[in-house]
Amino acid sequence: MLELRPNCECCGKDLPPAATDAMICTFECTFCCDCVEDRLRGVCPNCGGNFSPRPIRPAAELVNNPPSTQRVFNPAGCGGRT
Repeated sequence: MLELRPNCECCGKDLPPAATDAMICTFECTFCCDCVEDRLRGVCPNCGGNFSPRPIRPAAELVNNPPSTQRVFNPAGCGGRT
């Protein structure tokens, strides 16, 4: 099951479970669309893979399958691709 990480790893923007601008790689590294397009140019800085839109988990499913609360913030890892 996807972790649904709560924020963009580059800019720290909040990405709640219903966010339509959340992108993930195959390892669930999570970024906002703006960082994926403008800073990362579509390539995950952690694994080198591409991104897909993160699915939205229906609100009713969040009760028994809550999103992650652990924030990952590593702007230094995103700075070289501007």
